[in-house]
Amino acid sequence: MMRRTWLVFTILLFFFALSCEKKEKFNGTLYDKPAKEFCLTGWKDGKERKVCLSDFKGKVVLMFFGYTHCPDVCPTALQTLAKTMKLLSEDERKRVQVLFISVDPERDTPEICQKYAQYFYPAFLGLTGSPDQIKKVAKDYMVFYKKVKSESKTGYLVDHTAYIYLIDPEGTLKLIYPSTRQKPELMAEDIKRFL
Repeated sequence: MMRRTWLVFTILLFFFALSCEKKEKFNGTLYDKPAKEFCLTGWKDGKERKVCLSDFKGKVVLMFFGYTHCPDVCPTALQTLAKTMKLLSEDERKRVQVLFISVDPERDTPEICQKYAQYFYPAFLGLTGSPDQIKKVAKDYMVFYKKVKSESKTGYLVDHTAYIYLIDPEGTLKLIYPSTRQKPELMAEDIKRFL
């Protein structure tokens, strides 16, 4: 009887120890799956250029899908990302790349996307592509977007998912930040763990 009690106690202690084992905790929602490769069009030195996700292997990549005519969500997210960058040291900032991907390729040319992204922070990259390219990238990253008629001067708005994605230096889509978790201090803390 005593032996059986001791065995049960030992097993319970083992499982308790396992449950108490320190698990890595992040501020974003853990996703932890390989990031899907894509190539889109950027703008540099007055001309279009091809930009692929794999160009940034070895860096932390933060991605946001939006559009330049967005009245509120996109400017807020890009300001948050700019504040996040400012919380990193100069050396850390060199190892982080922010990508702004347009879900409005009809209006957002590569030049417009780049100027818009750089308005928030000089090192940000703005990317766009053909409607089919954007559709594929959006599908790969679970991004919803849809044109909505509007009375505004722009003619239409685009409803879209407002997540920020964090891809680690090995190319893993590690974290997703819904709008409620898009806080510069918390995102900077997560970024530092991967650098």
